Parts: sequence; structure tokens; C-alpha cells
Amino acid sequence: MTNGLNMGLGNLSRLFGGVTRSLSAENINGEKGRGGMATEGRGSFNARGLGGRPWKVSPAVDIEAGDTYLMADVDGPGAIQQVWITITKAWRHSVLRIYWDDEDTPSVETPIGDFFGMGWQEYAHLNSIPVTVNPGSAFNCNWVMPFRKHCKMTIENLGDEKITLFYQVNYALAEIPDRAAYFHAQFRRTNPLPYKQDYTIVDGIQGKGHYVGTYMAWQANNKGWWGEGEIKFFMDGDQEFPTICGTGTEDYFCGSYNFEPNWQVTGFLGNYKEFSTPYAGLHQVIRPDGTFNSQQRFGMYRWHVMDPIRFEEDLRVTMQALGWRSNGRYLPLQDDIASVAYWYQAEPHAPFPQFLHRDDLEVI
Repeated sequence: MTNGLNMGLGNLSRLFGGVTRSLSAENINGEKGRGGMATEGRGSFNARGLGGRPWKVSPAVDIEAGDTYLMADVDGPGAIQQVWITITKAWRHSVLRIYWDDEDTPSVETPIGDFFGMGWQEYAHLNSIPVTVNPGSAFNCNWVMPFRKHCKMTIENLGDEKITLFYQVNYALAEIPDRAAYFHAQFRRTNPLPYKQDYTIVDGIQGKGHYVGTYMAWQANNKGWWGEGEIKFFMDGDQEFPTICGTGTEDYFCGSYNFEPNWQVTGFLGNYKEFSTPYAGLHQVIRPDGTFNSQQRFGMYRWHVMDPIRFEEDLRVTMQALGWRSNGRYLPLQDDIASVAYWYQAEPHAPFPQFLHRDDLEVI
């Protein structure tokens, strides 16, 4: 992308058009020369006696139960370049929505936690190029998100308690190339997965674009290995059989052999090894009751930055859930699986499925 919206290290010395702006609780409209001007806010008590502005009077906002906060309301053309968020309480019940160019339905609709690879409500260090999560709950997004007319971002609190949101949305106001597509992200969860049914990561994408990433939060409801299933990309009219078919769940996430580093010596014991790399990782393993016992939980990501999945008309992505029976046959699993699919496409996009009820989102 040109015009300085995604410069990269090789272009940092070049001068581009456009200006940088930033949204936060200290400058909710991103106005030039108006940061730190708040006279009321969560920091009012802390800043008493310091002589007024600009002593960190409004570093965060509270979102009451059932309310929706307008985090960004920006006229274009421009592009979101970086988002930093830290948020209290239930990450699964704090829902991020992004609307481009005054559209009626969101192009991004996903719980905050899952969007940043934290679907299990527990922190795990995630160190990748598009997304990083740092101690203690610092969510960072580097996906470039161009818009031509308008950008609106909201966060809805579906929980029972007030949440506190700290945020910084950094963006550039600049001309957008004609061929620039719009960023999309969609959340799904199936709990439990019906017997002998593939898990659907995303379906019904229509138009031209490219698929750029998958996050999965996977709870194994059986003992033993759970990742024999294949990922499948059905594109541009594919019906029963896909154009792209993987070799196994851990293989798709750029691992191998049960994510076990010493399998050739010890055999397969379920000694999973977490890893987090620029484009893929098993960054989270939650071991509640011992090796290979049921209800272990996993967080995995795969960013198709270097190998985007390009489609011309439509796209559907599925993942099989397969383990092993004692006699060496595959076992179709009935696991708790959630995911976020990330892609770019030309608008308009097809409507998303009805978002889940708060009880169906809950991590239990």
C-alpha cells in the first residue's frame, strides 16, 4: 500500500503524504492539538492539586453493563494503522465491531479476547507481526485497515458488570489506492461440535479478496490427541471438495507431531510445547488436570501474511476435529471450538450470521 499507510522498514526514509492522528480517552475525536485537554474523567481525583490540565485526567472510560462505547468515529479517507487496548473483566463478553464507509452491518464482529488470540479469558504471551499480547493484558493490533469515507468502531459490554477500557487507535488520513480492500474479521463458536461434523471457521464470504488469518480456541473434550483433522479452503464455486486441503491441525498452525519436541525419543505423551512466532503459533496451553486428560484448552494462530489465500468469488473455510480410537481408527470429536477468521475483500460484504447470545459466548 502506498501513501505511507503501510510503509515497512524499507520505506521508512521516504516522505509520504498524509497526516497521523490518534484516538484515546484523552482525545476522543483525534483532533489536532487537543490531546490531554480533558477536565473530567477517571483521573480527576488523582490529578487534584497539580494545577489542572494536562495531568492525565481521562486515561480510560467505563462501559456500563449493556452499554456500547463509540471508540472511533472518523471521516476518511485514511487507514487504521495500530490499535492498543487493555480492558477489564470478561474479554469474551466485550464485543468489538467495526463499520466501514457508513455500512449498516459490521465488517468486524468478534469478542475482544478472541480477536487478539485470548479466547480462554487467560493471558498468554502472543508475539506475532499482526497481533501481540503483552503483560498484563496489553492487546495490540497491527492489521492495516483502510477506509474511504468513514470508520466507526464500537465496543459492547454484554456482561453483568462495568468494564474499564484503556485504548489508543492510531490512524493516518491519506488517499487510499483504488485497489485497497477492506479488513474483515468474524467470530464463530460451536460447543459442542456435533458428531462427524466439520467445524466451520467461516462461510458465505462473497466477492473478491484474500484470506489472511485464523485464530482458534480449542477445548478437547476427550483424552488423547485431538488434532488429526484437516483444514479445507473451498473457493470460487468449490462444492464437495476444496481447492486447498491441509494434512493435520498442528500442521496448519505450522507445527508438527502433536506439538511435541521430543516425540521421537519419548513417544507421544501430550507434552505440548507452546511457541509464538511472527506468523504462526500454539501460544496457549491450559492444563487443568494433567497430561492428555480431557478439557485441556489450546490457543493457536496462523497468519497468511506471506501466503494470502486469494479468491475471486466466494470462500468457505472448515476444520475437521479428529482424534484416535484405541484400535487405531480416527475418532470424530465433539469439542468446544471457537475461532476468528480474518480477511480483506472489496465491499459490499455478505451479512454475517446472527451474533451469539451472551450465554453461548461464556467460557465455562
